[in-house]
Amino acid sequence: MTAPLFHALLLGIIVGIASCGHAEDYKMTTPFAPGVAVPNEVETSIGTLNLQYGYPDDATTQKVYDNLDASRALQAYLLAIPIVNQAGMRASLKEFGPVNQTDVIWEALVDSKTVELTANDNTIYSFIWLDTKKGPLVVEIPPMVLGLIDDFWYRWVADVGITGPDQGKGGKYLILPPDYKGKVPEGYYVVRPSTYGNWMPFRSFLVDGSTTPGVEAVKKHLKIYYLSEKDNPPAMRFVNASGIPSNFVAPADYSFWSLLNEVIQEEPSEGSNPTTLGLFASIGIKKGKPFTPDERMKRILTDAAKIGAVTARAIAFKIRDKDAYFYPNSPWRLPFFGGYKFEDSPGVANLDGAIFFYYIATGVTPAMAEKMVGKGSQYPWCCQDADGNPFDGGKNYKLRIPPDVPAKDFWSVIVYDNQTRSMIQTDQQFPSVSSQNKDLQVNSDGSVDVYFGPTSPVGKEANWIQTIPGKGWFMILRLYGPLEPWFDKTWRPGEIELLD
Repeated sequence: MTAPLFHALLLGIIVGIASCGHAEDYKMTTPFAPGVAVPNEVETSIGTLNLQYGYPDDATTQKVYDNLDASRALQAYLLAIPIVNQAGMRASLKEFGPVNQTDVIWEALVDSKTVELTANDNTIYSFIWLDTKKGPLVVEIPPMVLGLIDDFWYRWVADVGITGPDQGKGGKYLILPPDYKGKVPEGYYVVRPSTYGNWMPFRSFLVDGSTTPGVEAVKKHLKIYYLSEKDNPPAMRFVNASGIPSNFVAPADYSFWSLLNEVIQEEPSEGSNPTTLGLFASIGIKKGKPFTPDERMKRILTDAAKIGAVTARAIAFKIRDKDAYFYPNSPWRLPFFGGYKFEDSPGVANLDGAIFFYYIATGVTPAMAEKMVGKGSQYPWCCQDADGNPFDGGKNYKLRIPPDVPAKDFWSVIVYDNQTRSMIQTDQQFPSVSSQNKDLQVNSDGSVDVYFGPTSPVGKEANWIQTIPGKGWFMILRLYGPLEPWFDKTWRPGEIELLD
């Protein structure tokens, strides 16, 4: 096409979109480059958009702003899931006692009466909320625990215990406020979170099947006090949560936004990033400002919470990226997709990896994501059977665990309810099968068969986990002290087969 013909074609386009019906050819007129001009009528997924020579009319303006607010609200919801999870965790822990002074400890292990995202019933949990608004905190960690500190944005800050700098010997950690400018004394493992509020969970271990030694060690050694109180620390409060109906799962409905606003008001903006905070601000959640959405915005936020919750479930249970799966053509997955930082590459966020993890799990640490042979833990999990179908609580399934499980310490299988993402609540107090169970049935070749279903196969009660007709479920195979055959994939669990 010659240059004159090209110019003529562009001028024809201009004539077609001009509201006056034709464009004048003034002395300084040059043709629009392709893609610059917008027709007077645009057909889109949100309907017809009308303009007058590039200027949207009132109805179109309202339509695109509704769409913009809705899209920003959905993205804000998905990005806020970890923050709101932490806000829900703090609220639940405060029901047991004041922050910094209270250890919510499951002295007889977590059972299915505790609604907590994918908790285990194999170790002794301690949950503690730390708050440094009044100054630096000293935390004296007991020996032989495995734990972590996550900030209010739910990012990993430090490990404590076996995978921390004390290496399981116990020690004093100094938790500094984000704005701390004072002198840092010697003799502490120094931790510098970017938020005042921080969650510190850790696990103690059974000794010959008993929780008593682990619980006693925690009560003897755990202390939390302000640095200014080091010469006269206050007494700790230990609350046994075993067997007590309790909820540690944050709401996913409209109240989600109030919890998010609570955190944004409390924590320094420097702990987050401008883009995330900008999304929150665009829907009315701004630091130092009241959160008072009008009726239109309330409708948008309510709808975004509904869509966001289902989006998170779709990503969690049916993630699209094939790299999220541990083996080719298998439903087995790992909880950390993109590592504990949830990144596709350094500095590039893996958004779906973060949404998936925070929707079904708690506790971010490299010890659960990185290769640490003989230390930490690994968490292969599954929410579909060998044919790719979701688990049906009314049907029977079998998982064969091959011999020589690559776990230095022990392994376990636990079943969770799809709705609560917590232990399934059946007639079984502990919906699990573990190598710690003394009555576990082992096959002649060293393999173990685990059964799932509403009723146990005859004679297999010790290897059976009960499910509920009409309810979906998923499971996690935990490997404590994972060994090389797990990491190099020379050992592999079987697929979960439908029996009927």
